[in-house]
Amino acid sequence: MKETCEQMDCELLEFGGEDDHIHMMVSVHPKLAISNLVSKLKGKSSYMIRREYWDRVKTMLWGNHFWSPSYCVVSCGGVALDVVREYINNQNEPPSEKAMKTSQALKQRKE
Repeated sequence: MKETCEQMDCELLEFGGEDDHIHMMVSVHPKLAISNLVSKLKGKSSYMIRREYWDRVKTMLWGNHFWSPSYCVVSCGGVALDVVREYINNQNEPPSEKAMKTSQALKQRKE
């Protein structure tokens, strides 16, 4: 993912995920179409994962595809990057009471 981001003149700031999806924080130049970046990331990672782990992933495909055709992009310009990094790093772990309180406090500030 990092190599592909660099090839697209982007910077991978954080990477993490769960069993069935990933989260990435990427700094992208406004002139780059996000859809092009996502397409490259999905294509290259699918190729690499299939090459290295085919026996483990062949039963987990979406039809004949490794990734779902959908994706979600969220701008985080109004949130401290440390908050986003913490969210990504805490994937696949149950939220702590402190994290829940922090999340609720951030939500209330935005309202």
